[in-house]
Amino acid sequence: MKTISRPNQYLQQRGEVWYYIRRVPSILYDKIGRRIISRSLETDSVSTARRRRDMCADADNARWNKLIPSTFERPSVDRSLRQARRDATSMGFTYKPIEELTEPHNYEELARRLIHLEKLQTRERADIERAAPVLIGTVEPDTMCITKALELYLTEIALDELAGKSPEQVANYEKVKRRAVANFVKLNGDVDMRKIDREQARKVYKFWADRVHPQNGEKPLSGSSANRDLGNLRKLYRRYFEHIGEEERQNPFRNLRFKDKKMKTVKPFANDFVRDRIMETGVFEGLNREAVLLCFAMIETGCRPSELANIEPENIRLDADVPHIRIRSSAKRALKSTASVREIPLVGISLEAMKCAPNGFPHYRDRGYLLSQTLLKGFKNRELLPSANHRIYSFRHSFEKRMLEAGLDFGLRCTLMGHRNPRPEYGDGGSLVYRRDELKKITHPVSPELLAGYPFTAKP
Repeated sequence: MKTISRPNQYLQQRGEVWYYIRRVPSILYDKIGRRIISRSLETDSVSTARRRRDMCADADNARWNKLIPSTFERPSVDRSLRQARRDATSMGFTYKPIEELTEPHNYEELARRLIHLEKLQTRERADIERAAPVLIGTVEPDTMCITKALELYLTEIALDELAGKSPEQVANYEKVKRRAVANFVKLNGDVDMRKIDREQARKVYKFWADRVHPQNGEKPLSGSSANRDLGNLRKLYRRYFEHIGEEERQNPFRNLRFKDKKMKTVKPFANDFVRDRIMETGVFEGLNREAVLLCFAMIETGCRPSELANIEPENIRLDADVPHIRIRSSAKRALKSTASVREIPLVGISLEAMKCAPNGFPHYRDRGYLLSQTLLKGFKNRELLPSANHRIYSFRHSFEKRMLEAGLDFGLRCTLMGHRNPRPEYGDGGSLVYRRDELKKITHPVSPELLAGYPFTAKP
């Protein structure tokens, strides 16, 4: 198991409290039952957190070593070059490959190294044999094929990006990275990271170009998938070589991207469509109750489906003077951005829905794929998507459009939507009373018939 090499490795501060955050080796996902270890260290002192971190890491290492098969090996990280750099430093030099040392402007530098090597003739033969390749730059780097580099990236390099993500978020993060590498390998083979060149990168570009701009009359794909693949390969290459101390290496995937002219705009639901069709009595009869309540909760809050699906009971404040929900990160799940942290008053149909779900929506917690599948199927079967550009996300677009047309303040709209406000911040975005009163200007009326039927009268 990996030893601790940085002062704050595996540590993350949330508020004033330090947490131990560590990625589980992929080979142990099934045995451990999760992909990220997240434990509160119950201290605001970094020195105390480091001591407790060490105990947690030692305990995990001991437990994992017993579970990992003896044939398992972590990807190496160019250990030969790392040792060469340390040896060169100990002799007063910086390690440079021979290709660089034999360039004309480095002749004097090479001469100094040869003179130093000559002075070592009085040493043991083993010392000379070790020093020579270090001084003249002929140390062979360890082999690191792109699939092994990806495993290293996911288990070590990208740990900071994965900290705080839920298992579903981690799985989605990994999925797009693995797809990009799988496409590269399909086109070029499992190439050593040092041997990846521009021609191989352009093979990936052409693979996507044939799909984004097909010449055979097929339907073109969106450029966003292509850009995601190329971007993930570009980032893997950059982060890997930064990790081993070669920050200046030219990236073969640089400047390879597509203009995504095919991007579809999600359309908002029209107000009368929401009132007459979506809020029609009994329209959702037979659909999972939590899914229906969550859908209604979106209408007057503008929340992302994932924000409501993963809301914790303590962030549902029905007994407050102004009933509201709090959108927060948790130890189990990260938000999209810091701007997403917010408090939203509950009004209209969203208030009624949350009254029926005081503990949130446990059936869909960290199961976004299931929620999306359920709602999309339910909406399609009931013909509640007016066009191909309407999605469940259309509720969020409708919420923003209603606020805009009602003249609500720009800063308040940013706050309620969880968008970054480019204006300088003054104050806290307004009290909950103010926010509630502004939202009442756009609230859809709720019929007694709707509240008397499904899902409001069903038993939890």
